[in-house]
Amino acid sequence: MQETSARLLRVLSLLQMRREWTGAELADRLGVTTRTVRRDVDKLRSLGYPVNAAPGVAGGYQLGAGAALPPLLLDDEEAIAVAVGLRSAAGGSIAGIAETSVRALAKLEQVLPSRLRHRIAMLADVTVPLMAGGTAVDPERLLAVAAACRDHHRLRFDYRSHDGTESLRVTEPHKLVYTGRWWYLVAYDVDRAAWRTFRLDRLVPRTPTGPRFTPREPPEEAATYVSRSVSSAPYRYRARVLMHARASLVADVASPTASRVDPIDDTRCVLTAGSNSLDELAIYIALKGVDFEVLEPPELADHVGTLADRLRRSTRR
Repeated sequence: MQETSARLLRVLSLLQMRREWTGAELADRLGVTTRTVRRDVDKLRSLGYPVNAAPGVAGGYQLGAGAALPPLLLDDEEAIAVAVGLRSAAGGSIAGIAETSVRALAKLEQVLPSRLRHRIAMLADVTVPLMAGGTAVDPERLLAVAAACRDHHRLRFDYRSHDGTESLRVTEPHKLVYTGRWWYLVAYDVDRAAWRTFRLDRLVPRTPTGPRFTPREPPEEAATYVSRSVSSAPYRYRARVLMHARASLVADVASPTASRVDPIDDTRCVLTAGSNSLDELAIYIALKGVDFEVLEPPELADHVGTLADRLRRSTRR
């Protein structure tokens, strides 16, 4: 009986490793007959595991989706990855998921081997989260938008812009991007005939979703598009600055949600950033620790000169 139970776990582990196995392959890996494999599969089904079987020479066994979630087998690396993910989710940006994540983590840690518990505990002890302060997104809203992206369904939603203006948007959703602070939807705005980014906490989807659409080619990769859109577009001043350093160097000290870095060559790049304050822009650029030249706007160049004079005067007092 103990040998049979161990073999069942082995069969389950194999089925989770690969999409499909033939009966002969499973029998060879387990050192048993194909008849024994069939009996083991029947036992797994009786335990709630949805194992699908296709008859014939080209047929095989496949672990499918069931009506309820049966127990899962995880190797060491997978268990650590899930535990770390749950710890992150417990303090994350999706509303209502924290308590659920803690419950799931408690169940997982209860059955983890001691060696894995110690590794995960060590990571938790030396890790301190830096809370970004973004607004938590309702999980149902997140899933609804994600489903529209996946199924290529038009998405209608009420949207509140950064200045409080409300409008109804009809979009062809493309991708979701998480910046560590906010969730953004990249979508084609049908009425405005242009690509746009929308913060998820500011939109309320209308149901049902619209008809299916043929996906368009986006202007660029979704994360890059969001970085460019949110780093300068909403602000009064949009700065372009020539930085005398490699793009990778500048990117290391520049947040992708506050600025965008475009390489020119091995020694120069262009930093694009936005703000409603010239003082904020000047200080943000100066604190990168790199020599720079303001390309635009001209009022920022004048302001940098004024600020430099003020700082020089302060050192003479």
